[in-house]
Amino acid sequence: MNSAALNPAAASDRVASDREARLTLRRERLAALTRYVVLCAVGVVMLYPMIWLIGASFKTNAEIFTEIGFIPSQLDFTAYLKGWKTSTEYTFATYFLNSFLITIPRIIVTVISCVLVAYAFARFEFWGKKFLFSVMVATMMLPLIILRLPQYLMFKEFGWLDTYLPMIVPSAFATDTFFVFMLVQFLRGIPRDMEEAAQIDGCNALQLLWHIIVPLLKPAIISVIVFQFIWTMNDFMGPLIYLSTVEKYPVSLALKMSIGATEEVEWASVLAISVVALLPSVAVFFAAQRHFIEGASSSGIKG
Repeated sequence: MNSAALNPAAASDRVASDREARLTLRRERLAALTRYVVLCAVGVVMLYPMIWLIGASFKTNAEIFTEIGFIPSQLDFTAYLKGWKTSTEYTFATYFLNSFLITIPRIIVTVISCVLVAYAFARFEFWGKKFLFSVMVATMMLPLIILRLPQYLMFKEFGWLDTYLPMIVPSAFATDTFFVFMLVQFLRGIPRDMEEAAQIDGCNALQLLWHIIVPLLKPAIISVIVFQFIWTMNDFMGPLIYLSTVEKYPVSLALKMSIGATEEVEWASVLAISVVALLPSVAVFFAAQRHFIEGASSSGIKG
């Protein structure tokens, strides 16, 4: 005979257990569906300005100011062509090149200087270390606007006005203290076993840094590169203060110049070139997304 017929209580318990398992699975699926719906809704709300920007680049001025929707009536790339040519004798190719002439050297000197300073703070003991680290962290609280005037006067004495040097050289001295702090936090979470083994094999401090620390710091370094790239590409005040020659303008100043060049602004052209200006930052972010997220999350680990 069937065991269920011999033991009705056990069969009833099994049925109740199966029913409870199905209810639990249904609740989990409903909770997951709810989370996805909420996340998708929040994502649409956050991305809508970007979507609208792309759609508005194909619209006329009248459509831009009268319609909240992002779908244009027609796909006309004329605004992109006009925006790229600009109202000056230079195209946006010149301004993009200028932006890269500022951004790439600044990233290089930032990575080198910040890694060296962070390595010293995280791995060496020296007199005044805690005080100097506290001073460095305190400088993160200083508003940049209060430094503009003394910096301008100093760079004027150096003869650096209307050059890219004021926007590059300070980063060679680890003045981007946020990056130093982030790298120090990352280094504190890295065990010293490999470094001690390398020291036993005869490695000096620089060899340790290059062969052991830098490979382990790869996620944090990529985070520094992504942050510095986006911040420098979007920097407006620095070029505005130090540059006076139109030929040397980066993209940020060229965009502002395109808005004020004529009495009636062709907003579609401005928005079109704004979309193009966003592409390098978006491309860099997505190219380094995995390492960037890993570095940003690991930088808060304390050893």
